[in-house]
Amino acid sequence: MTSSEAATLRQWPDYLDLLSKADSVLDLLADPTDPLARQEAYRLMFMALAAGFQSTFVDPDHPEFVCSVSNVMNSVGVNPDFVYGSASIRGEGAYRLSGKRGGGVFVLFDINAGSIGVLDAFGPSVGFIDLDECTLGPDGSFDILLSAERPVGYTGDWVHLDPRACNIAVRRAYYNWGVEEEAKIAIERVDRPVGPARLDAVEIARRLTALSGFVERYVGFALGYGARQRAQGVVNRLEHDDWAGRGGLSNQHYYQGIFALEPGQAMILETDVPETVRYWNIQLNDPLWNSIEWFNRQSSLNASQATLDSDGKFRAVIALDDPGVPNWLDPGGHLTGSLMLRWTQANYGPEPTLQIVDAATVRAHLPTDTPTVTPEARQDALRKRLRGSQWRHRW
Repeated sequence: MTSSEAATLRQWPDYLDLLSKADSVLDLLADPTDPLARQEAYRLMFMALAAGFQSTFVDPDHPEFVCSVSNVMNSVGVNPDFVYGSASIRGEGAYRLSGKRGGGVFVLFDINAGSIGVLDAFGPSVGFIDLDECTLGPDGSFDILLSAERPVGYTGDWVHLDPRACNIAVRRAYYNWGVEEEAKIAIERVDRPVGPARLDAVEIARRLTALSGFVERYVGFALGYGARQRAQGVVNRLEHDDWAGRGGLSNQHYYQGIFALEPGQAMILETDVPETVRYWNIQLNDPLWNSIEWFNRQSSLNASQATLDSDGKFRAVIALDDPGVPNWLDPGGHLTGSLMLRWTQANYGPEPTLQIVDAATVRAHLPTDTPTVTPEARQDALRKRLRGSQWRHRW
C-alpha cells in the first residue's frame, strides 16, 4: 500500500464521528427528555456495537454459527427459549451442515437473502430446513449438503442453495431449560480448500466503517419498533404480524403490542390455545425492545412452563408486584413495555384479549380455581428457572 492510499483510510476520530451520528435515533424514544430513557438508549448503543462485531468480521468462505443475541445482548426481543446462531455464506458456494439433533422442540435453519447483520440488509427467506424432516442417525446425527445443484450420484440429504443467499440463521427451541440435550452444529464450505486469507487494510477499514454506522441502524430499528406501534395506537391491544423478510420465523403467528399500566394496575391476557401447535410462548420486553431479564424474573412463559386453566385457556397477569398466580409475568419494574406471543406451526393462531384491572382485584377476574403461588413457592420456581437458564448453552 502506498503512502497516499494509506492516507485515505479512516482514522480513530473518523470512526468516532460515525458512531456519534447514532444520537439522532433518540428522537424515537417515547420521551427523549427522560434522563433514564436516554441512558438506557446509550446502553443499547453499546450493546449494538458489541453485538454487531459478531457479524463484522465473519468469513462466508469459512463460516461458523455465531450468536449476536443472548441473555446479555438481549436486544430486539430475543426469545428466552431459543438459542440463536447466524452464519454468513455465499449463494454460489457449497456448504455442509453436520452434527447431532439433540432434544428440544425443534432445530430450524432459515436461509436468507439478507439479515440484520452489519454487512447485510434485510432480505427475504430463500430456503428452510427443519432437522426433523431430514435423515437422522440413531444418535440424531445429520449431514446435509447445500449447493446450487445436487452432485451427480449424491444420495444424502441435499438442499438447493439460492444464489441470493447470504446468511443462514438457526433457532434451537427448548421448553425445559438445561434439561434437554442441546444440538451440536457445524457448517463448512466444501467447494474450496480451508485456509482463510489475512484481511488487508482497505477491507478492515470497510468493515469497521460499516460497524460504526451499524449502531445508528440497529438502534433505530429497535426504537422504531415501539415508535411505530405507538404511532399506530397499538397500545394495550395486539396486532398480528408474520415478520416476513425481517428476521421472523416462517409459519409462525406473532401477536404483539405495547402494555401501558398506571401505578396500581395490572393487565390480564387471555387466549385459547390451538388444538395443534408445535411451539408457543409469551414474553415481555422493555420500552426499548430489550427482552426483560429472564434469569431471575419470570418475564416469559412457554407451553411447558405455563399453567392452563380448567377451561383449557391460558391466562397471564402482567403486574409489578407478584399477584400470587402461576402465570405471573414480571415486567421488571416497567409500567410500560412490549409483549409478544408466538404460535408456531399451529392449526390456527388464536388472538389474545387484554384487560386492564386494579392490581388488588386480579383474582376477581380469574377462574375461581386459579391456584395460589406462595412467596416460598415463587422463590423455588425462580431458583429452578435460574439454574436451568445457566445450564443452557447461551453463546
